[in-house]
Amino acid sequence: MASLAKRAQVNLKHQALTGTQIALLCLFAWGCQILADQVNSPIPGGVIGLGILLLLLASKLLPETSVNLGSSWLIGDLLLFFIPPVVAVIKYQDLLEHYGVVLIGSMLIASSCVLLGTAFTVDRLFKYERKKHLRKHLASSKAQIIPLQRVDLPSKERKAA
Repeated sequence: MASLAKRAQVNLKHQALTGTQIALLCLFAWGCQILADQVNSPIPGGVIGLGILLLLLASKLLPETSVNLGSSWLIGDLLLFFIPPVVAVIKYQDLLEHYGVVLIGSMLIASSCVLLGTAFTVDRLFKYERKKHLRKHLASSKAQIIPLQRVDLPSKERKAA
């Protein structure tokens, strides 16, 4: 019985932390949108916010654990954010009948560019990390190498070798 109560308490803490992170991410996005509007930026506030968040995470000023649960939930339920475009498709059916092929073609091309760019970036990042790990491994293994003496040669020839 105590185990069930403890599990429920942990689950409640997990949900509260997830909700807090989602709320903070939304407030951050809202603040960046206000900032973009105030400075009349041609870049949307969401893009500015993602850039700032990326810089904070990359510089380790913001630990990954502080946004992990909230971002995982948002990504997991991302399908819910595509419902409004589906409603727009139904609402503007006449527009789609006239420009549908052009719109779908441009969406496919844009999506392909994004996918290729992401794949290229991830591939380069993995190669960079692999080289970095290999260099680190080689540096640590060089420190452990002990020169061996050749035992098949007489002692005078060993010194010369």
